[in-house]
Amino acid sequence: MRIIGGQYRRRLLDFPDSTGLRPTPDRVRETLFNWLGQDLSGWNCLDLFAGSGALGFEAASRGAGRVVMIERDRAALAALEKNRAVLGANQVDILRVDALAWLVGSRESFDLIFVDPPFDSGLTGPLLAELGPHLKTGGQAYVEQGREVVAPPGFIIHRSGRAGRSHFALLVKE
Repeated sequence: MRIIGGQYRRRLLDFPDSTGLRPTPDRVRETLFNWLGQDLSGWNCLDLFAGSGALGFEAASRGAGRVVMIERDRAALAALEKNRAVLGANQVDILRVDALAWLVGSRESFDLIFVDPPFDSGLTGPLLAELGPHLKTGGQAYVEQGREVVAPPGFIIHRSGRAGRSHFALLVKE
């Protein structure tokens, strides 16, 4: 996987070949960061189900002040830590915890949250129900899943798209 923009542009990152791990494709990441704007200077971002780290490292590359990556898989976690070191991405915090449990127990708020759970896991709905308190006013959530994204109460779909089996949307907190 390669970083497509910002400070780490063109840098290649290694990640394990794990069941259910499917990095967000370059084309979709490019679309997302065109929607967001190329400069995320000072933003606080949360990458739930970080997996390959494609979304979180892309945000860090574009100036995010802090990126919290949540991942449970040991192999993916080791790769994330290695890639953080290779990039020198000191603004990235990596936590080995369950994403939903972390959301329920945390009081942190973010400018942008990436929600990209394993397809067909059934976790998107429960996660979206917990996002509101974790987004700052005007905060955004990027959702990627195997079916069309439906905005939960308190959110509107700002933009949406589809690439292959992936449906994705940028939600804005009302």
